[in-house]
Amino acid sequence: MNVLIIKLGATGDVVRTSPLLRRIDGRFTWVTTAKNRVFLEGLPDVGEKLRVLAWEERAAVKGEYFDLVINLEDDLETAGLLQWVSFDRLFGAFARSQSEMAYTEDARRWFDLSLISTYGRERADQLKIENRSTYQELIFDGLGLQFSGEKYLLPETCESGLRGDVAIATEAGAVWPMKRWAHYGRLKEELEGEGLRVNLLPARQSLLEHLADVRGHRCLVSGDSLPMHLSLGSGIKTVSLFNCTSPWEIYDYGILSKVISPLLADFFYKRGCDTRATSAISLDEVRCAVLKQV
Repeated sequence: MNVLIIKLGATGDVVRTSPLLRRIDGRFTWVTTAKNRVFLEGLPDVGEKLRVLAWEERAAVKGEYFDLVINLEDDLETAGLLQWVSFDRLFGAFARSQSEMAYTEDARRWFDLSLISTYGRERADQLKIENRSTYQELIFDGLGLQFSGEKYLLPETCESGLRGDVAIATEAGAVWPMKRWAHYGRLKEELEGEGLRVNLLPARQSLLEHLADVRGHRCLVSGDSLPMHLSLGSGIKTVSLFNCTSPWEIYDYGILSKVISPLLADFFYKRGCDTRATSAISLDEVRCAVLKQV
């Protein structure tokens, strides 16, 4: 088949969508943000089957035909790309009018939980907290596939100069500030007291350098964030803290230890910042989870 995937960001969401490339037999065009191209270009086992276009290059698809279009974005501007192509089947979101988004029936399991849910935001959040299927299971099922633990696809990297036993990713994006746990500094001290080499992941010029840093360690500790996905995709044991987002949507690949906040329901998918959310998980629980992993 000739397949168009529209998934721009966030970067971690692009990474966790990559297993589709393992299961659908065909040629792919993937439209994403410019910064995410590095995670899709030159992937092993894909090669020339995948054409990657930055959003700014989207005009390259004008007039093309696709057997299948998968649109996992939920905004009107991105949905406008569908008007430039012809296709046999659409899975995902589309513009019902100039001001209203909708989604295909086969994509309901995922988009019913989204910002454009036909149930409205409050009910969508309730469905999301009740959901126990992973992101991949929801997407694969809608496409008529069975998710069988297909791994992420990630590019090769040069070896990083940053190496150790445990890497800690302390940062969280501006959208979800409550993902940032309050006790990372104390965790580093306690793990070093156990004789482990612990590094806080630094900011890097490129995402590939960031990936290489993750791969230089035996275990990663982070929130529900990009480093978690990079670690899982690299086969590295991972401890992830869930303060305000769904732990059930993340497939563990047999190497992820999930530490779930006792206040998760109180702050579920809330975008403000409250110290009760960022400090609810105890230092001892995370320390024990890390020691068990290493």
